[in-house]
Amino acid sequence: MKNNSNEERKRQKREAILKSARKVFAKKGLIDVTMKDIIDECGISRGGIYLYFDSVDEIFIETVKRRNSRKFDSIRSSIKENQPFDELLDSYFNSHKERLLNTINDSMLRAMYEYYFTHKSDEDREFQQAQMGATKETISEILELGVQQGVLLAQPLGQLAENFMFVIEGLSVLALIGDISEVQIDQQFSLMKSLLPRT
Repeated sequence: MKNNSNEERKRQKREAILKSARKVFAKKGLIDVTMKDIIDECGISRGGIYLYFDSVDEIFIETVKRRNSRKFDSIRSSIKENQPFDELLDSYFNSHKERLLNTINDSMLRAMYEYYFTHKSDEDREFQQAQMGATKETISEILELGVQQGVLLAQPLGQLAENFMFVIEGLSVLALIGDISEVQIDQQFSLMKSLLPRT
């Protein structure tokens, strides 16, 4: 019993570190963040934080994985509940639109690209590919729901999902350099919807 409560305390402390770290990354991006910034935000001693993580990079990767997992779980839950396809697709696009329009207030997107531009090992490339793969998989699952509900034609949709992923990545880069408007985002999402093979 004591062992279980120890494990639970460790889990809670780890979660608290990641939650605090996300706030720091959202404020500062990645390359300007130090271990001290994260320590100050979460109020855990330097020695305490190193029991869980060895570096800022390790914390960043885990933060991104957790964020993506939660996002994907939420979409999977909507798919399981058989939410109407068009509602789910609109909700997915709207969440991206909100993220793209708020890059100034939330630098997680900036942090992601800073990581991609400054980390070039095979392991880093795998991490980047996994992030893009997760976006494509999410879109694929939404499109598959459309097929199951009889809204979309039953045909291979992998290429279309990949195209959507590339458009979203491109919009993300433009949002980061401050060169995209709400109207342009809406136009791109409308164009993407027009490409869907509806029944």
